[in-house]
Parts: sequence; C-alpha cells; structure tokens
Amino acid sequence: IGRRAFRGIAKPLSSLMTAADAVAGGDLSVRVPAQGRGEFNQLMTSFNRMVEELELADQRRRNLTADVAHELRTPLQVIQGNLEGVLDGVYAPTPEHIEATLDETRQLARLVEDLRVLSQAEAGQLTMTWESVNVAELIADAATSFGGQAEAAGIALLTEADGAPADLTVTADYGRLDQILNNLLANALRHTPAGGTVTVRATPSDGGVRLVVSDTGEGIPPADLPYVFDRFKQGDASASRR
Repeated sequence: IGRRAFRGIAKPLSSLMTAADAVAGGDLSVRVPAQGRGEFNQLMTSFNRMVEELELADQRRRNLTADVAHELRTPLQVIQGNLEGVLDGVYAPTPEHIEATLDETRQLARLVEDLRVLSQAEAGQLTMTWESVNVAELIADAATSFGGQAEAAGIALLTEADGAPADLTVTADYGRLDQILNNLLANALRHTPAGGTVTVRATPSDGGVRLVVSDTGEGIPPADLPYVFDRFKQGDASASRR
C-alpha cells in the first residue's frame, strides 16, 4: 500500500518536473497529462493553463515583431531611396522631392502609433473613451473626409442613415469607430473602379446600430474569405494587383 501510494505521488510529480524543465528550456508546446485525483489533477490543469498563456504571449510577441517589420519596411525604403537619389544627383533636392520624403516620415509616425495601439489591444490594455455617438454624424464626417478622394477616382460615395437620431445613437469610442470606418472606406475605394459606388449605411439593430460599408468593386474571392482576419493576408498578390 505504501509503495502504491508513493508511486501515485512520485509519478505525477516526475511528469510535472520534466515538463517544467522543458518550459524552462523554451519548449512551450509541452503539456502534462492529467494524473491522479483531487489536488494533483488540479495542479496539472493549472500548469497546462499557465503554459498555454505563456505560449499565447510568446506568439503575440512574434506577431508584433512581424507587424513592425512588415509595416515599416516600405516607407523606410522610400525615404532611403529618395535621400540616396538626392545625394547621387539622380534627383534634384526640389520642394516636391522633399515634401514626398516628409510625407513618408508622417506615414512612419502614423504606423508607429498604429502598432502601439495594436500592442495595447492585444495585451487587453487599450484605453477606450466612452461617449454618446450619433452614427449618422459619424458616417457624414467620414464621407466628407473621403469625398475628395472618391471624386478624383470617379467613384460615387453615398451615405444612408435609416432611423431617427435617437435610434442611431450608441455609447462607444468615437475615435475607434472612426478609425474602423476609415479603414473600411479606404479599402472600398481602393478596390472599386471608376464609375462604381461605395455606400455607407447605418440602421438600428437589436438595441444598437448596424454599420455597413459596401462597394461595387471586385469583392473578395470565396477561397480567400476564411482568411480575411489573418494578419496582412492579401488575395492574389501576384500580377493581378495593380
């Protein structure tokens, strides 16, 4: 009975110590099989949960590093190319070239801020400013901001707000909603040909407001739909992209 009891204690502890050594060595895929009853089983479950959280945090760190490299590469290359062109005499240091380079530095500043927001969001530390937001006014402001771009591209930008102001008012973070809407509109305009239409519609829905951005562009191929929320996933990034 004593030997059986000792084995019942020693075996789970040995498995736990082996797994702990593996985690210390950087292997975050290790898990401990549930063994024993009561406190031992609870201990194994808690250990596995801890390792899962460590693995998730490590993946977030890797994703953020990839995001930084991906997002900053293009503007940095443009800035470097412009400056090298001026130094080599390929470009004259005209106000136009200087302004183009300055635009890229502004783009870099925006990307750095976006990445900071991304890291806060993934860590669950994103600060939200809650206020009463009239969604009809939100889409009207967005349409004004993108009106010039749409007109230059020959695209009709329409807004539709169905319902009374009280029915289209929600408690939300105006800045975050505006950021989301701007991203959707920028993508819709980019993928809609001249003569097309981009529509922003707000309708009351289940005590909230349903906000829809639709366009008459090429759309997303069905094969790519399962991946629309993957980081930087692009459909057919080959010759068909302009």
